[in-house]
Amino acid sequence: MSHHEQAAPIENIFFTKGMIIFTTVMLAGLSFGLYRMVFGLEAATNLNDQYPLGLWIGIDVATGVALAAGGFTSGAVVYVFNRENFHAIIRPALLTAMLGYTFVGIGLMFDLGRWYNIWHPAIPFMWQGNSVLFEVGMCVIIYINVLYIEFAPVVFERFIGRVNLPGTLSRFNDGVDIVLRFLNHILSKIMFIFIIAGIVLSCCHQSSLGTLLVIAPYKVHPIYNSLLGPLFFLSSAFAVGLTMIIFESMIACYAFGRKPEMHILTPLSKIIPYLLGFYITVKIYDMISRGTYNFLFESSAPVIMFWIEFGLLTIVPFFMFMSSDVRKSHQGIFIAASMFVVGILLNRCTVFFIAYKPLYAAKAYLPAFSEFALTIGLICTIVFVYRVVVTFFPVLPLPENETNGEQITG
Repeated sequence: MSHHEQAAPIENIFFTKGMIIFTTVMLAGLSFGLYRMVFGLEAATNLNDQYPLGLWIGIDVATGVALAAGGFTSGAVVYVFNRENFHAIIRPALLTAMLGYTFVGIGLMFDLGRWYNIWHPAIPFMWQGNSVLFEVGMCVIIYINVLYIEFAPVVFERFIGRVNLPGTLSRFNDGVDIVLRFLNHILSKIMFIFIIAGIVLSCCHQSSLGTLLVIAPYKVHPIYNSLLGPLFFLSSAFAVGLTMIIFESMIACYAFGRKPEMHILTPLSKIIPYLLGFYITVKIYDMISRGTYNFLFESSAPVIMFWIEFGLLTIVPFFMFMSSDVRKSHQGIFIAASMFVVGILLNRCTVFFIAYKPLYAAKAYLPAFSEFALTIGLICTIVFVYRVVVTFFPVLPLPENETNGEQITG
């Protein structure tokens, strides 16, 4: 294993000024979640019978699932296509995916009317196979467990040879260490099963999320109403998975004062135009085949959002990633990645509640302040937990102290 592939806990001060701000916002946002749990959906949101899918589904669930795609895309690149030179991105991508899916479940719990029944899909006699969400729910439940199993070797690495239980429990140090070594050995032999399962499960529920509004064709603007919705969601997840790895890596470098790992990110970014190009191609083909390009010059909110999320924040990053100069620049690659990440966020929000218009809605849906506050609070919580994990566990690669003379090819 090369120097830059070795991982170690970070040694930075935890509560920096930025983290103090994030923690304050986190606590304030989560207080609105507590308010929702106590007083119900009606008091905390602007959701109603006409608009049951709002900000929490658009961002906390649909966007969260998409942006957590880095876990299975990195696994596919490294283990399926045998690109071992990208091995250093696996742990950060896996952590981001694990936290993303964990908070997707938490966000969904806030959105459920009877949140205390969220465990029902895990019980066989409560299954509802006729529901579009059934497959999504089952895949997500299983995949969350797969992600935690895949992350277990990181925990084992942290404690093997370092078990130090306090007080009288210290007599069990050797025994616990033996158990950890045994579990780590067994898991290393069967890890390929969980890697394959993670890729398959992700493909299933990423596409199934795009099926949700296919069953409501007359409630969705024609430019977003397509039978290819599952393919749109899956292909965009492939593209944004690798893009999110770049985005997360650059944010981590800036936050922890590290040098951007361009020797990994530049070659990785060369894959993105192929994935992004496929997504753009199927979208344009769908518009031409259905004739929905006729709606492109409307002044409606869905069309305006289409020009922003697809025309500006998808096509422009595609051409940016095509440029070798952009791929070699850490500012350029970060801007391109940020644009597409925001584009996917706007796409999911548009599909679920901006382009969605019930036939007999009395008024348009506008998220309540508490909906925005809780969403921001959950995002800050992910950042907080991410920093906790990388502080105590070997997730991020050791920082490069010198260039080592590696050549970056665009």
